[in-house]
Amino acid sequence: MTGFSFRQILQYQGLFVQGMEITLLLAGIAAFFGVIIGVLGAVGVRWGPRPLRWIIRIYVELIRNTPGLIQLFIVFFVLPSFGLRLPPLQAAAIAFSIYFGAYAIEIIRAGLDSIPRSQIEAGQCLGITRWQIFRHVIFMPALRNIYPSFTSQLVLLFLGTSIASQISAEELFYMGSFVESRTYRSFEVYALICAIYLVSVLILKVIFALGGRILFRWPAQH
Repeated sequence: MTGFSFRQILQYQGLFVQGMEITLLLAGIAAFFGVIIGVLGAVGVRWGPRPLRWIIRIYVELIRNTPGLIQLFIVFFVLPSFGLRLPPLQAAAIAFSIYFGAYAIEIIRAGLDSIPRSQIEAGQCLGITRWQIFRHVIFMPALRNIYPSFTSQLVLLFLGTSIASQISAEELFYMGSFVESRTYRSFEVYALICAIYLVSVLILKVIFALGGRILFRWPAQH
């Protein structure tokens, strides 16, 4: 079969749409629970007791210094040995949440550490409540400081969902591989998948940029 033709590929557009929906779902679930893990972990590292800080640091180092694919395989293939068998989509969601949570902890912790102690003390001297100090003096400035790196990590999370195809989670890359096995149009299929990922990432970057402008309207301090 010679020449390039996308006609056969477009007959499977429903599968690509379904795969994209699963990809967005996986990324959204992992981002949601990863942020929760990140916030709790960063607070634990910053203000928790020493044993808790050590546990969190071990978790962060273990996850950040091992391949995400191995973590995914452990959740999907190893946990059944202990009586916990999960469908591919749920296993991928758990693995990605754990993976993203480790990076979120470090990013959020860095944001908290970027707030000078003098600013917190100044808020206390003004007599504002702890909640107001957290919201206006700690949270929003810290969020502004970490926003670029945090959104970049979200983009990497979105792209990283492609490895879920290795456990037959029906995300975009898995659907593309299925179509390729039926049409034998490898170039066309993977070129289309690359284009979908590229357009999606560009859209995400625009959304994040607009979100940053809306959230952080005050001038940055120098």
